[in-house]
This record gives sequence, C-alpha cells and structure tokens, in this order.
Amino acid sequence: MNAANAMPGWASTLQSLGAQVLVRGWLSANNIVFGPGPGQAGGTVVDTGYISHAPQTLALVSHALGSAPLGQVVNTHLHSDHCGGNASLARQWPGLHTSVPLGYRDSVQGWHEDSLSFRATDQQCEPFEAQRFLADGDTVQLGARAWQVHAAPGHDPDAVMLFEPVTRTLISGDALWESRLAIIFPELAGESGFDDTAVALDRIEALQPALVLPGHGQPFTGVAAALAASRQRLASFVAAPHKHRQYAMRALVTYHLLEHRRREHDALVRWIVSTPVFQQTLAQAGGQDAAHEVARDTVARLVSDGVLQRDGQWVSMPGSD
Repeated sequence: MNAANAMPGWASTLQSLGAQVLVRGWLSANNIVFGPGPGQAGGTVVDTGYISHAPQTLALVSHALGSAPLGQVVNTHLHSDHCGGNASLARQWPGLHTSVPLGYRDSVQGWHEDSLSFRATDQQCEPFEAQRFLADGDTVQLGARAWQVHAAPGHDPDAVMLFEPVTRTLISGDALWESRLAIIFPELAGESGFDDTAVALDRIEALQPALVLPGHGQPFTGVAAALAASRQRLASFVAAPHKHRQYAMRALVTYHLLEHRRREHDALVRWIVSTPVFQQTLAQAGGQDAAHEVARDTVARLVSDGVLQRDGQWVSMPGSD
C-alpha cells in the first residue's frame, strides 16, 4: 500500500490536513486516515475497505495512527468495498463513532441488506451500527479541520463527498476518479442515474478542488481533465445505455473473481444469471437461454481481453493458480 503523503506533490497539503491516504488494491476502497484533532481523543478513517481485507485494514489504520486510538469512521457511501471493515474496527476500538450518509439511516438501523445493495451484488458486509447520519450541507470534523458534506448522487443515490475549503481538497468517494467513471448503479435497476451523475460532476466543478482523494486509485490534481473524461464517458453511456450495462457486468464479474479467485465456468455463468444486480440487463436479452448466452459471452470476452484466464472448466484471475 502507498501513503500518498510520501509523494512530494501532495506532501504539504496532506501534512497540513494531518491526513494519510492509503491507496488500496481492488476489492477495497482507499482509506484516508486523520490523526486526532483538537478535542478529539482518537483519529478518523474515511472508508474501510472490503470485509475480506478487514485484518489488513486494521493493521494499516493502526500503523497510520501510531499510538493514537481510532475514534471515528466516516463512510462516503455504503457499497461493500467502502464499509466492509466497519464492524472489525468497532470491535478493536469499543466506543467507535460511525457516520454514514443520511439516505442510509433506515437501512442501517434495521440492517436491510436488500436496500443496502449487498444481496443484489452478492457481496458481503458484516452488520455495523452508525451514530450519525450526514446530510448535504453538514460539516464533519476530520482531524483539525471542518469538512463540508456535499451530496454526490449518481454512482449511488445516497453517496456524499467531503470538501475542505481552505486547501480545496475533495474526498470524492466514487463520484470522481482520475481516468474512469464508476458504475451508475440506479441504471442497472431500471432507475434514473445518468442525470444525477451529471449533477454530481457539476458540483465538483463548482467546488474547484485543487486535490482529489478518490475512492480508488492515486490522489490527483488534474481535476479539469478528470471531469472532462468522466463527462465524455457519461455521454457515451447516455447515447448507448447498453454500453453502460456491459461495462457494469464486466466490472462486477471481475470483482467477483477478485474475491473468489477461481470458479468453475458453468457455476460462474449460473452466478451471473441468478445475481439480482444483473436481472434488468439480462431480461432485455429475452429469456433464460439468451441470458445464459450473454453471461457466457461476458466471461469469454473477459478471458479474451486477458482480464480473466480459463483453464479447462476453471476461470480465475491471472496469476491466482
């Protein structure tokens, strides 16, 4: 893992914020760690990775904080790769205070996995409790600074971003990456998401961040170029929604193999056909036989592109044997 504050271009800003960015591999979102600020007994981590990486997340956050305890978790949204370490961190530091976006309040308080997306994607997340629910316009203390909470619909309708106005630093979650556009999940359920994504990108542009700490990938300063790339990709999806559905299916199948490393080919095809997040897409194929054909074609294309590898009846991530 890389600490972004070791890189000269970001050192002074992150040092002034008391922040470290732990850039994680896929399955886990990045962790952004802040030391204790005035009046705080412990530090803060924004987003906590996937459940299977929880022991590693615990070790990384502990190392980043040194002798300080962890006092607060803040989640930009509740996809499994952003909140999968919440429960483990709470066990390690009893009394840990967790903040999540307001739109998740009922789902978290009753722990409804359907509305939390874990069942739809067949991904895991251990139940956890939240004590605060962040709304657009709120502020949250991260280290020594007050960060603004901004709604970031699109990728997830309830997601938020965090913005520090003095240094103009944005914690974007999955609302803005440097070179790619995140899956727009409402569109996979037959709901509107493209317009909300455009609204989130407009809000980022209005904030004029100087530094973006994304949910995945290295921090970056080329915000105008990243916005232009996201808008171009969004326009292509609006013009041809099937391209977005194909992109999402490829990404989610790859994520599944990153978690499981190796699956029997026909079982993987059955998993695609039976997993709820794909149902809207597969329904448009017209019948079960056509759905299975789409699933097989998706796996074949991933193998052909070198994203996955196939050995007889087994499909795996390259290098996982």
